[in-house]
Amino acid sequence: MPGLTLAEARRMLDAGLAEADAIGQPMNVAVVDAGGHLLAFARQDGAIRASIDISQRKAMTSVLMEAPTGALMPLVQPGAELYGLEQTAGGMVIFGGGIPVHRDGELVGAVGVSAGSVEQDVRVAEAAVAALKD
Repeated sequence: MPGLTLAEARRMLDAGLAEADAIGQPMNVAVVDAGGHLLAFARQDGAIRASIDISQRKAMTSVLMEAPTGALMPLVQPGAELYGLEQTAGGMVIFGGGIPVHRDGELVGAVGVSAGSVEQDVRVAEAAVAALKD
């Protein structure tokens, strides 16, 4: 099963950045392969610097957990079965904005977006993933 190509990663990156422009929120967008290695990244003018790392960690978390980062929030609350998860693997991110990418049912990578509200981050990440389906 071939992984994400650079051309696909760039298409995802461009789609995410276009959505960020459309909503008027500068973003950091990271695309990683199935091993969590960075394939493409951009920080738009005005996007906060802390979100450079957060966007990449969201993408990595999505790969490691094979799930959208937003789906992890209820599982990591005090008393929940994965409480403390965000402290593992060098620091996972457990709020929305990371989405895994599958091809023919196989994990091939993920996108992570950060610098807006969680809702904005998810919207931009969804636009990036949708670019592969076009």
